[in-house]
Amino acid sequence: MPLTIGVLKESSAHEARVALTPDVAAKLLESGVEIKMQSGAGARSHLNDPLYGGVQFQLSAGDVLAAAQILLKVQPPTLDEVNALKEGSIVIGFMQAHNNLDVVRRLRDHKITSFSVELIPRISRAQSMDALSSQAAVAGYKAALLAANALDKFLPMLTTAAGTIRPAVVLVIGAGVAGLQAIATSRRLGAIVEAYDVRSATKEQIQSLGAKFVDTGVAAEGAGGYARELTADEKAKQQAILDQHIAKADAVITTAAIPGRAAPRIISKSAVAAMGSGAVSVDLAAESGGNCELTVPGETVVTPNGVKILGPRNLPSDLARHASQMYARNLLNFLQPALKGGELAIDWQDEVFAQSVLTHAGEVKHAGTAKLLGS
Repeated sequence: MPLTIGVLKESSAHEARVALTPDVAAKLLESGVEIKMQSGAGARSHLNDPLYGGVQFQLSAGDVLAAAQILLKVQPPTLDEVNALKEGSIVIGFMQAHNNLDVVRRLRDHKITSFSVELIPRISRAQSMDALSSQAAVAGYKAALLAANALDKFLPMLTTAAGTIRPAVVLVIGAGVAGLQAIATSRRLGAIVEAYDVRSATKEQIQSLGAKFVDTGVAAEGAGGYARELTADEKAKQQAILDQHIAKADAVITTAAIPGRAAPRIISKSAVAAMGSGAVSVDLAAESGGNCELTVPGETVVTPNGVKILGPRNLPSDLARHASQMYARNLLNFLQPALKGGELAIDWQDEVFAQSVLTHAGEVKHAGTAKLLGS
């Protein structure tokens, strides 16, 4: 019997992405596997069923789950989905373990092997599997467009018969994948761009995109490509200089996030009060608490001094077609090394699999999650 891969229609009303696209499905089918998808799984990404040649479609999620040996997901599985899976099956997706401990317990107790794409190590060999980066690039691009749309002025300099319009100033805080994409997109739109990151190594990347690096004198390189948490003195020094640049910016895009933890607060109420009327803040960390003290997830807040604070949720879903395409390719690149003749053979000595596994054989394998569960 060939290996069966299952894909569901994402149940969240705020999720338009799909875990498998037609091009990736075709490549998986060539490897000898069987694919069962819930009918309409790709519809919100404008990827309708007829585009998936060779895929078997099921009307209900239950039929897919009953047959699936590997379940590909975008959002974490629900408790009902885990219960419907066969013992020993595999789930791959954004597991968000720290926010879904009940699901992790059920995966463990039901002896489901789960891989969390957030845990894929950031090593050169795994770059093509890095779903965090691919989806962050989508979010950064969209954030720049949101800022441009919310501003009551042009981003580029314009020379017209009515005079010259000065370009807008965009400040991007955080120069990870999302931040760099926000910088690049803002520059393409013609803005003057400044950017800051506590990791001094990003200075050259920022400058290569045509932006000015904001030097606060604070550097905080951390492990795994992430920034470490700053000391109290470092935070105060950083904040004093950043506040000056925030006050002068027409738009501020914040992207600072620490996986599994609340987002660091970067823009205070007093900093917002010092911004000009009509200025805009786009907070990409809204779902994890926000980089701005006044951010409300999923809403746009207008302050008494006329500053708009946007707290978008799940921006990759707004560009679902390309976001799905990138994510599906990440999953393909993750799975391919373990697919042998239509069967799955996981090399547990491979650091990609060993570090990204969340649950396996009735145990929680990720140390941080196991600690949260007290096991």
